[in-house]
Amino acid sequence: MIRVLAREPFVAATIDTLTLWDLPLNTPAELIGFTYTLSDRYRGRLQEFGFHSGEEISCQQQPGFGAPRVFRVSNATYCLDQELAEQVLVRPVGASPDA
Repeated sequence: MIRVLAREPFVAATIDTLTLWDLPLNTPAELIGFTYTLSDRYRGRLQEFGFHSGEEISCQQQPGFGAPRVFRVSNATYCLDQELAEQVLVRPVGASPDA
């Protein structure tokens, strides 16, 4: 028997807000924050790596089969798995912040 666990909804302030995992390949975006479900430990570690509100971020590689994706932020590249990338909120560059 397969059990399906319900996932909590993400905190998204506007229609233009995406999770980092949903960001299309090579599309620049502004990092706007994290979901409330992200633990303080992970939030602090990501901020140490340069994941701050206002930073420009883009997806550099999207391998198939659910493999971790490569993101560029603060002039560095990092590989994040789906569970973590879905807790980082971004807005594509050019999207209206007041939509």
